[in-house]
Amino acid sequence: MGNATRIPSRPVVVALLGVPDTSAATLYGYYDALASTCRDWQMVHGGSAESPFRPLVVSRDGAPFTAANGVRITPDASLARAHAADIVYVTDLAIPPEEPLGDRYDVEASWLCERYAAGATVTSSCSGAVLLARTGLLDGLDATTHWAYCDALRRHYPRVRWHPERGLVFAGAGQRIMMAGSGIAWHQLVLSLIARHAGPEAAMQVARINLMDWNTTSPIAYASLRHGAQSSDPVVTRCQEWAARHYQAEAPVAQMVALSGLPERTFKRRFAQATGMSPIEYVHTLRLEEAKQMLEAGDDPVEAIALEVGYQDASFFSRLFRRRVALTPAQYRRRFGGLKRRLTAAQPDPDAPPDARARPTRP
Repeated sequence: MGNATRIPSRPVVVALLGVPDTSAATLYGYYDALASTCRDWQMVHGGSAESPFRPLVVSRDGAPFTAANGVRITPDASLARAHAADIVYVTDLAIPPEEPLGDRYDVEASWLCERYAAGATVTSSCSGAVLLARTGLLDGLDATTHWAYCDALRRHYPRVRWHPERGLVFAGAGQRIMMAGSGIAWHQLVLSLIARHAGPEAAMQVARINLMDWNTTSPIAYASLRHGAQSSDPVVTRCQEWAARHYQAEAPVAQMVALSGLPERTFKRRFAQATGMSPIEYVHTLRLEEAKQMLEAGDDPVEAIALEVGYQDASFFSRLFRRRVALTPAQYRRRFGGLKRRLTAAQPDPDAPPDARARPTRP
């Protein structure tokens, strides 16, 4: 009985917030998953059913607008007419991580606060956390976002406990704040909402119809290990350039200190101020990024890769890799090496004979 589909006494109204920085793909993917709940499963089995959800695309004034990827969006309602929403969704936003949001969406932020105060569940995915954090609703709570945005959001919103390693976070009173992290983690978010309001069986049906999977790999495994922007400090820049060419060298930090001509403590302080990382963290990041590329591209033993990128102790390398990437080197190779091989195999073979069917015919 606990897994049976539950039909709410009235449709659950879900307001999908659209703004000019919205990703149309996620907005309408979320819309389709909700609108298809129960309906499509019955359709393919010869029956009929209505979705227990009523998704609506809403915007500040309800007027059509062009989304970040050029798609023209025609909202169903303005914010003022979406006061009955039971759930609000903020999709990912095409805003650079370091770009201040400013006050451009303060009207939407105020509306989100009003809906939450009225009892609605507020949800976001990926970089939509930028707008949700602006509301102040996340202060003192756990939250997640795309891995590329976490450092900037930690600086801008230090009262929020950011967890980019978590694909899904529920927080707040009654767990009425639900957040998905990077990429297609919104699949987990929408399936969780369906399970919460229509039962686990309804969510399973949507997952099976749409081939959705619950990816248990930490989002951190997909992250590019950031090694800091090029510094405006000429001494640090010279050391960064040296490290990019010699990160596998023995005692690289000592050599960077010597190159800088500064006392060791002074160099380490200036380097951290300029890059946000200590010199040894910077070197580890360069080495691990190279190791990831080698694991994706070839079959060299882990011990050989560790040695190649500068680690004499393969066990230390493996522990460090797992701590920073959330997978062991072997797990990373299985997860991403196979993907890279499949993508490479999908490319056309330049040496293959032309397909006669593809040749243009003369009139």
